[in-house]
Amino acid sequence: MALKGTLKDFGIADILQLIGQQGKTGQLHLKARDQEVAIAFKEGAIVRAESSTRRKKDLIGTMLVRAELITEAQLDQALETQRRTLQRLGDVLTAQGAIGQEKFRQMVQLQYTETLYKLFTWKTGTYEFEQIDVEPDPVFTPLRAESVLMEGFRIIDEWPVVRRRIVSPSMTFERQKELPPPPLKADEFDAALDDAVGGGSRKAEGDVSEVERQIYAFALRGFQVRKIIDLSCIGEFETCKALLNLVNQDYLRVVPTVGQAEDFEEQESFLSRAFQVMGRVAVTMVVLAVLAFLGSRLDVAALGLGSATTFSDPAFQRVLSQRQLGRVAAALEVYRLEQGKLPEQLDALVSSGLLREDDLRYPWRDPYFYRPLDSGQFQLLPPLR
Repeated sequence: MALKGTLKDFGIADILQLIGQQGKTGQLHLKARDQEVAIAFKEGAIVRAESSTRRKKDLIGTMLVRAELITEAQLDQALETQRRTLQRLGDVLTAQGAIGQEKFRQMVQLQYTETLYKLFTWKTGTYEFEQIDVEPDPVFTPLRAESVLMEGFRIIDEWPVVRRRIVSPSMTFERQKELPPPPLKADEFDAALDDAVGGGSRKAEGDVSEVERQIYAFALRGFQVRKIIDLSCIGEFETCKALLNLVNQDYLRVVPTVGQAEDFEEQESFLSRAFQVMGRVAVTMVVLAVLAFLGSRLDVAALGLGSATTFSDPAFQRVLSQRQLGRVAAALEVYRLEQGKLPEQLDALVSSGLLREDDLRYPWRDPYFYRPLDSGQFQLLPPLR
């Protein structure tokens, strides 16, 4: 497959979609100004995403130090061992006992996905895809190209809301009030029982997720947003969204910045460019939804980086719910194409890899109502609230 040209004529989202749909194996080279990224594909799935111009702060070793998972001394020792033995840095660090294998895998996953999402800020540049054998990264969980696009849509939808309040990486916060106590295990069981008998309700106002509790603790230590992002290990977007929820619910208050606040790096360009890029892809995704009924495959599996933080604002939750209903409905049609029938329960979409468990209830606490009908159609509704 000859695939070479400029990003002005054929955007990154279009390229990822094409390679993913055709199930190609090879490497995609992307260049823009002083940046260069190589994405490896195995049968349409992304198995590696490397930046040869990655800044020091984005190197995996530096990320681990900034997250306080290892020390500078441990990193220096591991790098020296790596130079002598040519072992992978992760293998050296885990052999030294500096970090566990699973935690290192999570950080590699975060590094790759953050690299992928930054590509959507590129407006100009060149691309070239070559069909060659590629070696997957053994510690990275492969991602379907379509999944990256789906998650990209979610981020594009929500970033503008976050940026209205969380405007600078140098922001700090102070406590307004204490968090409510975490739910007891018995309460969680009762909530699950209520769901089973149809008595569940949406997330109550004031409920705080585990991620938000973690972010709250970091904020109380006086850390700036950039440091909280480093320590949380869930990415810039999810961290800032959790901070927004805590501010909106009056658990935290923004400390006024003295002087001119530093802006997020390239964030303004991200929003303006991403809307241009994703606007064109939106048309393509609509076409994909139609093609799904005709037999094309759309993999809407999520990225698996952990639970996404939901917005606490009810009005915005309703908007997100309508968008999410469309994603779940698309996954149901893909399941029908693969299995020849609709699933009895939405959980089947998770076990088949089409959605993650969070997608069945996002942005609510309770799952969506689903019922297959004898006519071959289905009912799909948001939870009662």
